Amino acid sequence: MTVNRSSILARLLAAGTAAWAIAAPAQAADPIKIGHVAALSGASAQSGEAITRGLKIAIDEINEDGGLLDGRMLELVQRDDQSTPPRGLIAARELIDSEGVAAFFGGIDSPVSLAIAPLANQTETPFVAVWAAATGITRNGANPNFVFRVSAVDALVDVKLLDYASDKFGAAKIGLMLINNPWGQSNEEGLEAADAENDAVEIVGVEKFEAADVDMTPQLMRLQAAGAEAIVLVVNAPPGAQVMKSRERMGWDVPVVSHWGISGGRFPELAGPTAGDAHFVQTYSFFGELGTVGDAFMQKLMAAYPEITGPQDIFSPVGTANAYDAMHLVAQAIEQAGSTEGDAIRVALENLETPYEGLIKTYDKPFSAEEHDALGADDYIMVRYDGDQVVPTE
Repeated sequence: MTVNRSSILARLLAAGTAAWAIAAPAQAADPIKIGHVAALSGASAQSGEAITRGLKIAIDEINEDGGLLDGRMLELVQRDDQSTPPRGLIAARELIDSEGVAAFFGGIDSPVSLAIAPLANQTETPFVAVWAAATGITRNGANPNFVFRVSAVDALVDVKLLDYASDKFGAAKIGLMLINNPWGQSNEEGLEAADAENDAVEIVGVEKFEAADVDMTPQLMRLQAAGAEAIVLVVNAPPGAQVMKSRERMGWDVPVVSHWGISGGRFPELAGPTAGDAHFVQTYSFFGELGTVGDAFMQKLMAAYPEITGPQDIFSPVGTANAYDAMHLVAQAIEQAGSTEGDAIRVALENLETPYEGLIKTYDKPFSAEEHDALGADDYIMVRYDGDQVVPTE
């Protein structure tokens, strides 16, 4: 009998193809990459870790629920910005160009986020700030604008800080202590605008300092001579601790009302016994009644990080809470858009159809084409350190 080798080969190929189709009905779809640029090393690394925890728990929830877009899992890809704008810009480019992230989140430092925002708009990659508060991050003049925020906004925080100094401490004369960078400049403008609208307070002096300064006594002495009855402080944790130590050396017990940068590092350890004298703004507290979402989140946080036994063990809580809510909002936008294409996600974020019950609040159409900040002044609370714990003051 003559063997037709071509016919046998054809039958074998067909059988192999059929067997492959049965054995591998569908390979897992490519993951959807989600980026994160933050300080993952150095003095502000604690803030980056706090944001990471919020993102990871949200991503785990989404993946356990089947992922997005018919089963695509989310994958977190992180880069360390080392709290410097040049490194942050390089990190963002790596996430966009090399990793192909659908969207990415940003960390604590406003100068870094301000540097990244133009790149996000240029590449049409949604960028969500979850800590940095400089007003210009989202209000950047771009149209369309791919930068969103689930965090505080300087222009609104500044109103809160002046009101709190007046209401809590009865202070009418306010001295400003500001870090000498774009974040400090953003708040100087915001505080002066808030002062113009607030008849109960008057800014009597503005002092600035560098991140590496270790003695702010001259600046504080000038504010004391100007009659300041409260200090409004805008700075991150390490130099903020130096302000408190300089105040302590002077023996000046003037109230300190601070932006939340001091909660992004080892402020209690660095500042020493007067750390608790600084009252600062936050968007969320894990103390008190948390509600259904908060209780469930706490259980997952403690399961994932055994060193956490309660709210007293949660460092930089604002980073964790903001990131958790923001990740769920971005996931909702991706699902609503039916796409990981940047402009489709942007449009969906601006037109979210379904309210989302988050940690901080229930988000009902949190963004629009004109408004890219999900949180307002009513979402802010004031807290202080009690030892290493962040506890409410109101």
